[in-house]
Amino acid sequence: MDASISVERIEEAATLIDPVFRDTPQFVCEPLSDRLGVVAVLKVECVNPIRSFKGRGTDYLLHRLGPSPDGLVCASAGNFGQGMAFAARKRGTRLTVFAAVAANPLKVDRMRALGAEVILEGQDFDDAKAGALRHATQTGAFYVEDGLLGPIAEGAGTIASELGRMSEPIDAYIVPLGNGSLINGIGAWLRRHSPGTRVIAVCPSGAPSMFMSWRAGKPVTTASLDTIADGIAVRIPVPEALELMSSVVDEVMLVTDDEMIESMRWLHRDAGVIVEPAGAAGVAGAAKLREELAGKRVAIPLTGGNVTEEQLRTWIY
Repeated sequence: MDASISVERIEEAATLIDPVFRDTPQFVCEPLSDRLGVVAVLKVECVNPIRSFKGRGTDYLLHRLGPSPDGLVCASAGNFGQGMAFAARKRGTRLTVFAAVAANPLKVDRMRALGAEVILEGQDFDDAKAGALRHATQTGAFYVEDGLLGPIAEGAGTIASELGRMSEPIDAYIVPLGNGSLINGIGAWLRRHSPGTRVIAVCPSGAPSMFMSWRAGKPVTTASLDTIADGIAVRIPVPEALELMSSVVDEVMLVTDDEMIESMRWLHRDAGVIVEPAGAAGVAGAAKLREELAGKRVAIPLTGGNVTEEQLRTWIY
């Protein structure tokens, strides 16, 4: 199994993914549209058992993988691990998740509640990846890397196939960018079915490795991270994901933590939706591009909503 993405498999995934993750709410949010100066089409991916879009790719991946007698292992900031745990529990498969010591405690608790063994190791996600790789070597567990395996992106690409059923065409997508599975899945579907639609990826300014890599045309590693958007905080890019992005992504941009927090508040006020910082990155990107995209129909996936009570009080209320 490799990183290649097939539009035909995206269409297959749309029929096979657990229904709890499919056909999520999608609508024009008029108050937010007025605020941003665009026609803001929201795709709400945080109202499901794991509160993020990750269940699409993980469920399809485990369908494609089949039985894993030695178990599975992955690294996660929390949302991907929840998706893996949900899909693994459904199939009776053993799962170990490595997460950073400072990982969001709500996400860690949820991974454990879904049946995963969670091991906290290292200062950030990329440190946790090193632990997961070591575990795979020692135990024979199949190592699942988000951003590397095609079925994860193909499952995520079903977001675009669902938005494609709307009556009016979409001019641009603004999508949070972490390891690249989401943007590559969406971009692959759009290049086939709506090649004129602009595909824009958003990274945190405090985790710019994917942005820098996109600009450089090769992987650029950063020494550290400084962002609240843990769901898209990448220090070491996946080379295969970057290569795929070159053919399906038009632009990569940066947003600040303050811009994501402001967007979280807008979404709470205008749409009644609570999202985490990474989930608000697309709205923050749209706000920065308001003049360039004025009047355009813009799809914005709200990719996750796992926030602790303390974070709610600090960022939203």
